[in-house]
Amino acid sequence: MSGRNGPGSGMAGPAAMAAARAFREERAAVLATLIRYVGDFQLAEDAVQDAFEAALAAWRRDGVPENSGAWITVTARRRAIDLLRRDRSVSDRAERLAALLRLDQQEHPSMTEASAIADDRLRLIFTCCHPALDMPARVALTLRTLGGLTTGEIARAFLVAEPTMGKRIVRAKRKIADAHIPYRVPAGEELPDRLLGVLRVVYLIFNEGYSASDGDRLVRGELCDEAIRLGRLVCELMPDDAEAWGLLALMLLHDARSAARVDGHGSYVALQEQDRSLWDRDRIREGLRALERAVRFGSPGQYQLQAAITALHLRASDGDATAWAQIATLYGALGKLSPSPVVELNHAAAVGFAHGAHAGLELLGPLLGDPALERYQPLYATHAELLRRAGDLAGALRAYERAIGLSANAVERAELERRLETLAVG
Repeated sequence: MSGRNGPGSGMAGPAAMAAARAFREERAAVLATLIRYVGDFQLAEDAVQDAFEAALAAWRRDGVPENSGAWITVTARRRAIDLLRRDRSVSDRAERLAALLRLDQQEHPSMTEASAIADDRLRLIFTCCHPALDMPARVALTLRTLGGLTTGEIARAFLVAEPTMGKRIVRAKRKIADAHIPYRVPAGEELPDRLLGVLRVVYLIFNEGYSASDGDRLVRGELCDEAIRLGRLVCELMPDDAEAWGLLALMLLHDARSAARVDGHGSYVALQEQDRSLWDRDRIREGLRALERAVRFGSPGQYQLQAAITALHLRASDGDATAWAQIATLYGALGKLSPSPVVELNHAAAVGFAHGAHAGLELLGPLLGDPALERYQPLYATHAELLRRAGDLAGALRAYERAIGLSANAVERAELERRLETLAVG
């Protein structure tokens, strides 16, 4: 597969819309289950892609079926059977074909099979996060296969060029095949060493959903929901891991604000200006419970610290009441525990709010020369805001122009253009 967004992209009509929706909602589950049966990433991906293309043609002709997910599942499975019959390079081809044919002949899958299907996505994550792959490859491959992100979206998440990321994903798939990496959830003694990569995967899936890197939507809710679902599964699998609960808390607390992040016209709304009555209180309560559970283990980690920062934002009665000094302190601790340019950027912004724009700019200065952030839009948007608050309007104008030029998301770009226009008029 080439990283296409799925069937129906740019097309109108109920069939195209239904196929696009099914692609978003069903693709990961169908793909993960097929990989379990065929034992080959590329063959399974080809079968799933063919199924969605067949859906687009058939649904235009015959209408959208009542159970589109089941239609896609059956079609992908039968396409996989056809591909396996032709591909004689698969060593245990006969056994895999027999298993697929048995399943295809069942009118209703058994309860055992249904239970296995429910776990297939988690099984796929651990396969992609095998120690035989380096960490960037583990995360990228899982985002591509399970999250359905395009190669370009993953490249932006890693701050690397798209061709570089494409080669990384291809190499990872080849290594899984060559090393015969098993498709399973690791045994109990292996789980702690493998969890770090899994949590990173879930975190990046959520990030892409919460602040889409491109397109005309700020939030891709289907990716947020998928990441939260996976986070809950990880917590079920490892109920005594503090960071698993910390990550779940972080995602829930962020997601609770999703409805308030754009207004009725789809325009961006800054955190300080959001209508707090739109925040999902049930999700906040669940997130705070998850954070409390994480803290009780007495083993602080990066996701717990980020969740604690988010909780401080949510507990403020309004933007002016935000505990910026505490947030700056937590970002400082996060920078020591898990140093990265992005954490330093967030620390600088928090210091700017807590102790004045000039203090924030002093911390931000070195980041402007960091090659890893050269094309990172939030760096220049933050720089512009701090310059504006410091009274350097000419500098702020230039920084906003730079941020706008780097913004691929239409909602974020429109907000930056609004701020630039307001600054120019003022």
